Amino acid sequence: MKIVIIGATGFVGKALVKEASSRNWEVTAIARDISKVPDLPGVNAVAADVSQSENLVALFKGQDAIVNAFNAGWQNPNLYQDFIDGCKAIQQATKEAGVKRLVVIGGAGSLFIDGQQLVDSAEFPEDWKVGATAARDYLTILRTEKELDWSFLSPAIELVPGERTGKFRIGTEHPVFNQDGKSVISVEDLAVAVIDELEKPAHIRERFTVGY
Repeated sequence: MKIVIIGATGFVGKALVKEASSRNWEVTAIARDISKVPDLPGVNAVAADVSQSENLVALFKGQDAIVNAFNAGWQNPNLYQDFIDGCKAIQQATKEAGVKRLVVIGGAGSLFIDGQQLVDSAEFPEDWKVGATAARDYLTILRTEKELDWSFLSPAIELVPGERTGKFRIGTEHPVFNQDGKSVISVEDLAVAVIDELEKPAHIRERFTVGY
């Protein structure tokens, strides 16, 4: 399979590149600074900016799927709008390039507990609120998309470095909790879930989540 991974040098992006390479896929790894893209078999690093839509369309053409792991930067004072605009640009470029499949990596903030989204709860960390709100609001936008076969993956509440087990449970609108009452997933297993979804689509035009 030939895929594009946007945000290939991020915490999630690097894990995605590694997982896709391990399955012998052809990966176009897009980042602003390609010096940090993992040097792995089948991986072609390309420097690009999501605001340059014409370049995105050219890079997307002929691909089987686009994976959006874009991060506008947690310290970015314009984080909210830059994230929304970047994701919309990726979505539009995917359509213009004639690619049907789009997987977006979002956050856990849009998951529901007792009818309330996590990002709206009093306990939600203030430092993460702007980014989580942007991801939640982009999911609302994406739900209106009728042309693309999109999926939106919300990680578990705790997304941590760890190991690849390939064993986890899948949910939809609510966090998946383990027997200790924790919602947690390693970034390595999050990557497995994304690549599995591309290999065997099970959540077309849906949001899903994963946890142990």
